Amino acid sequence: MLARPLSPGGTIGVAAPSSPYESRSQIDRGVRWWEEQGYRVKLARGAYERDDYVAGDARERARDLTALFQDEEVDAVQVLGGGYGCSEVAPHLDYDAIAANPKPFVGFSDITVLHLAIRQRTGLVTFYGPGLMGVGAKERGAFSRERILRALTDAAPLGEIPTNPDDAYVGALGSGRVTAPLVGGCLWLLRESLATPWEVDLDGCILFFEDVHCPPWQVEGMLTQLRNAGKLERVVGAVVGDMHECEDWRFPSHWLRSRSMEDVFERHLGALGIPVLFNLPLGHGPHLCTIPLGVTATVDADARTLTIDEPALAAG
Repeated sequence: MLARPLSPGGTIGVAAPSSPYESRSQIDRGVRWWEEQGYRVKLARGAYERDDYVAGDARERARDLTALFQDEEVDAVQVLGGGYGCSEVAPHLDYDAIAANPKPFVGFSDITVLHLAIRQRTGLVTFYGPGLMGVGAKERGAFSRERILRALTDAAPLGEIPTNPDDAYVGALGSGRVTAPLVGGCLWLLRESLATPWEVDLDGCILFFEDVHCPPWQVEGMLTQLRNAGKLERVVGAVVGDMHECEDWRFPSHWLRSRSMEDVFERHLGALGIPVLFNLPLGHGPHLCTIPLGVTATVDADARTLTIDEPALAAG
């Protein structure tokens, strides 16, 4: 199911299903950025709620998100940010209401849980990209902002995903090319979905993942759990985004002497005999290219390219 593109002058509805803001200026920066692009922003009732590391009661967070889909004034739904808490929200969402009011939905990191749940319950294509605080953050440059605008407004297929502006290198394992639905998100949350109603389904799909502050041994553990759960048996391709500050987090303990992240990819993904790409600007790094999840994409290990082949928004 495809939502309509965000129209010029449209309204972005913003809810906080995960962690709260740290300073109010983070929200103000995001609102001002959208307004500078000619759009309006409508904050959900609980956007300023704070309960330690979550943005208020889980049922209220779910209510806010559902209400934005139902709100006729809202043209696209964006989260405030990521962090922690979406696994508490997913059981309380009104998926029938979301299916009846399809809109572009964008967020990343902890929002992986909602991407999985919404896709499984409604079939809606969603977008892995920055939240409101992200588009307003001074660390985000033109690359990330241009890519979210294009993803939410252009009904044409996004085509080839650009390389990182700071590091054009794209690594590859295996060879050949494969075309299949692109599914995934933050690796930590993909693993956390196991044994839940929104458990990730990767059969016949291209697995996409990224993460932050996870050393190689921890990434290896999560890939091992996905493999032991049978989730990698029928994956046909893989795309690894930005593993931000992951190898910087190797622990000095002698028993945790670590393989490199590339060693982990080769051991767990290379062994699958599928085309694999890594080091694309998809994740927690300074450059985040917004991509649709659930659409058909092509991974070409020989050309080292990821191409979005299918429209993610409804034409007209």
